[in-house]
Amino acid sequence: MRWIDSLEAAAAEKLPEPVHRYFRQGSAGGVSVAEATAAWNSYRFRPHVLTDVSTVDLRTTVLGTPIDVPVMIAPTTLQRQADPDGEAAMAAGVAAANSVLGVSSNAGKTFADIGAVGAPWWLQIYVVKNRDVTLRMLDKAVAAGARAVVLTADTPVVGRKEDDGPTVWEVIPEGHLLANLDEYSDDDLGKADDLTPDVIGWLAERTGLPVVVKGVLRADDAKRCADAGAAGVIVSNHGGRQLDASISTARALPEVAEALRGSDTELYVDGGIRRGEHVLAALALGARAVFVGRPALWALTVGGSAGVTRLIDDLGNELDHAMRLIGVPTLAGLSPDLLDL
Repeated sequence: MRWIDSLEAAAAEKLPEPVHRYFRQGSAGGVSVAEATAAWNSYRFRPHVLTDVSTVDLRTTVLGTPIDVPVMIAPTTLQRQADPDGEAAMAAGVAAANSVLGVSSNAGKTFADIGAVGAPWWLQIYVVKNRDVTLRMLDKAVAAGARAVVLTADTPVVGRKEDDGPTVWEVIPEGHLLANLDEYSDDDLGKADDLTPDVIGWLAERTGLPVVVKGVLRADDAKRCADAGAAGVIVSNHGGRQLDASISTARALPEVAEALRGSDTELYVDGGIRRGEHVLAALALGARAVFVGRPALWALTVGGSAGVTRLIDDLGNELDHAMRLIGVPTLAGLSPDLLDL
């Protein structure tokens, strides 16, 4: 069995049941989360032959930051349930792999502690109804060295979860959530449901950082984000945790890539990516790099920071192997014609 395929079962033995359920579950009936990986598996390749693949180069840049492999770690919450050092341990694993970390605004470690590890990191932000709360968090992230702001755009309300048993909120200890907010009330954290593309410019002006919009599944929305100044777009359905039965990211990616073709807006994708072949398909369809979320939580739970490094390295090794077999030695040579669309 591949190591990555063994991780969830191994993590389930270490995590409290409500936490494991929270990490793995989707919203409502779980349709989107169940379809995610199968959608990537459904792609078929059209490989070249008789090409020199004696040397393969997986290096790229994301918003100007060099990374060794086009695999980054998505922002996820409750990481201190996976490892006592939480996001700091995740950052250490990312740094060793020379990648980039997405940090949740719900992080259980301070941005200063995360930034001190040395991994390049981007802040994922929910704009909430009390804008002062958002601004305080943005200011702390900038001070701690965040390199970009990832605006989660698909959460005007939180997706409905159908729990059977105690919820995660009944078992997590104090201090494992929102370590970067000193004072707040539950009312302060209500998600803003009045956002428009203007928020992209507002975030960029406040922070001086590039803004990446996460949660885009349509070409027209991607174009609106790019026109409003987004430096990047992440094709994402929030890991199947928002609107259930949303289209899979594997299926949404081609039309978004076409909408952004010729623009300076970088394109990324997450959701269900578990193999190097999935990464290959995403890059061929136009993504610059991919994010992985749940596998990183399982890897952190099972192997700590070293597990996170291994996860990125293993996916990179599989991508290297797949690129040799498809007959393309560089990321720049990947294109949609390599897939049977």
